Amino acid sequence: MTTQLTIVARIEAKPEHTERVRSALIKLLEPTRNEDACINYDLHQDINNPSLFLLYENWKSRELWLAHMETQHIKAYAAATEGAVDNFTVNEMSITG
Repeated sequence: MTTQLTIVARIEAKPEHTERVRSALIKLLEPTRNEDACINYDLHQDINNPSLFLLYENWKSRELWLAHMETQHIKAYAAATEGAVDNFTVNEMSITG
């Protein structure tokens, strides 16, 4: 049985690179949402700290999410934001209860 995976990714841009990171994250939305394995892919920006972004994602399985992490659009994001991110944390979550 395949278990759905929830990803909560926290990206904190260096303040001087906030717009660069925001732009790169926005470019991920359409191609990622078009992936068959993607259930939802939502980008949030903190109101009080504009350099802080959260991606809330649901995937059909961990294996399919790992395949997403190898896509060209993820590689383009990594190249576009190299040196611009202060902290990046990914939490892999499952539904409980």
